[in-house]
Amino acid sequence: MKKIEHLGIAVKNLEEANKLYSQLLNEEPYKEEGVESEGVITSFFKAGESKIELLAATNPESPIAKFIEKKGEGIHHIAFAVDDIEKEIKELKEKGFQVLNETPKKGADNKRVAFLHPKSSHGVLVELCEEIKI
Repeated sequence: MKKIEHLGIAVKNLEEANKLYSQLLNEEPYKEEGVESEGVITSFFKAGESKIELLAATNPESPIAKFIEKKGEGIHHIAFAVDDIEKEIKELKEKGFQVLNETPKKGADNKRVAFLHPKSSHGVLVELCEEIKI
């Protein structure tokens, strides 16, 4: 793993959260993007060498809606940048981590992603992110 790619924060209202984080970080989000397969709309802010990803549900059955219902707004996941996501998945499985996505899927911000189950990482949902090379 190379670095913390971003912190994902679950929010109820993306417009309000964008205003708050724009004030906090002294800049506007650089991208807003929907991920239909996950029922989420995301907004990204630069924060030094890392990013903040705000996630708002687009339907009540989405993972973000369920997360907020259970735990409230707040940190949803930590994402790490990787060079070879398939290799990372294989190595982490061999080390005993429970991988939620055996096959990486398309995520937001031009990434292929996979997640580790929070039960295998002390209650933290971990996302692996690989930049999609064109």
